[in-house]
Amino acid sequence: MRVKDKVAIITGGGGGIGRASALRLAQEGARLVISDVNSELGLETVELVKEKDGEAIFVKANVANPAEIQNLVKETLAEYSQIDILFNNAGIGNSEVKLADLSVDEWEHVIDVNLKGVFLGMKFTIPYMEKQGSGSIINTSSLLGFKGQKYMAPYNASKGGVIRLTQNAALEYGNKNIRINAIAPGVIDTTIIDGWKQNDRKWPIISRANALGRIGQPEEVANAVLFLASDEASFITGSTIHVDGGGLTF
Repeated sequence: MRVKDKVAIITGGGGGIGRASALRLAQEGARLVISDVNSELGLETVELVKEKDGEAIFVKANVANPAEIQNLVKETLAEYSQIDILFNNAGIGNSEVKLADLSVDEWEHVIDVNLKGVFLGMKFTIPYMEKQGSGSIINTSSLLGFKGQKYMAPYNASKGGVIRLTQNAALEYGNKNIRINAIAPGVIDTTIIDGWKQNDRKWPIISRANALGRIGQPEEVANAVLFLASDEASFITGSTIHVDGGGLTF
């Protein structure tokens, strides 16, 4: 098993990429702490893990709230006494409007969840990884962290920021044997794209806008998360793995 007995925190673990990654890591022996703002969905993930003989607990947390992330770390250590893997996955989209029409409140909310949430996850987890002398952190960026798209200003800005934040942290903590990487999914079949699916004009284009000509599945992203979390990626840090079907090259 590739992550046997390692303890992994997964934010945004109530569905989509977070849930698929939880199931994949559990399959490979990890003990999980599932976190989400939606308790019902988070607890569903825990039950799915347990149905497959995995081990998991749920801790509710808003990733933009420092006190709640501190509590997430505290509860993890109380249950398992270690933190080996952090998957900073929680994220949200935004209203598709021009930049000048976007409210300041929405801008701040997207940045708070998608970028500040990654910062807080690392800030409060890294000190314990330093004490252990090891750790692997995976941050969720996006294909849209690498290229612009109309009407997605706060999302693009936040996901681009995740890439640079990942690189900075990797440089700062590599000598502590803490590897910090990111993933950049393309269009993946999760609830965040439900609005696009309802658009008869845009969806036929968006759903094929990559080299493979199809959207991805959460399980395909989970495989990349598992790889980065495992010792197989022992010489990889500061990198961003594209899981986009060739979307960046399209």
